[in-house]
Amino acid sequence: MSQHRNVRFGTFGDVLAAMRQAKILEEVRRTGGARVAQLTALLGVSDMTVRRDLETLDRKGLLSKVHGGATAMETASAVEPGFEVTSLREVPEKEAIATRAAELVRPGMAIAITAGSTTWTLARHLGDIANLTVVTNSLKVAEVLHGRQRPDLTVVLTGGLRTPSDGLVGPVAVQAIRSLHVDMVIMGVHGIDERAGLTTPNLLEAETNRALVESARRLVVVADHTKWGVVGLAQIAPLRAVTTLLTDDRLPAHAAEVLSEQVPEVIIIPTSEPEFDPDEDPDEADDTER
Repeated sequence: MSQHRNVRFGTFGDVLAAMRQAKILEEVRRTGGARVAQLTALLGVSDMTVRRDLETLDRKGLLSKVHGGATAMETASAVEPGFEVTSLREVPEKEAIATRAAELVRPGMAIAITAGSTTWTLARHLGDIANLTVVTNSLKVAEVLHGRQRPDLTVVLTGGLRTPSDGLVGPVAVQAIRSLHVDMVIMGVHGIDERAGLTTPNLLEAETNRALVESARRLVVVADHTKWGVVGLAQIAPLRAVTTLLTDDRLPAHAAEVLSEQVPEVIIIPTSEPEFDPDEDPDEADDTER
């Protein structure tokens, strides 16, 4: 008997609202704060629309709504943002990183995937890899892979306590992970720092992720440029434990140098459009490409 799940598709209005809100978040994070008048001019919508968007984002904990505008949320080493928050950030960068990371996964592999919005994005690119076994402590990742309904795709979901990022952590998860051995673990992280290494604000998540690192032959980290310089409360692993790190081309040059000194393979994925040179002859460019 076939099983059907009820899926609610968003309306076109929902999509427009999400796009507006993502733009508002980008502007508020870039400047530290913005007034309603500035945002209405930027988006070309009414004051009322902007105020509704700000109220929505404030309720979700993405920014702080203040009189006449909004300010960016202050970060802290022990504050863990929820999945709904992180999934709206650096979407093009995460998509590019996830697409490239999926190329590292081969048919027949057993891999582990940690919780996070970048790894969730990655999961959507793994559906066509044959004979794949995935161990994960992420409810979101498991949901994506389970939706493929493929007989040669095995998903092992660890138990544990649920985190704001929809990860399962704690003693139950650690015990399950320590009984397994995988070819690689693909890990998303809260922060990467030259001295602190890979970090997270959640103590239980750090312990769980350390168990995943110990279970794998290879540690692959997927992290966009905003993770550099961020230090969470607990260390997962030092930089030298990383086998491969994938990030985007907005990573500072200094950070790329530091990473290349400690990580054997650093893959920087281009995400920005190439600049147009008005003095370049289009015909010459075409001939060069050919």
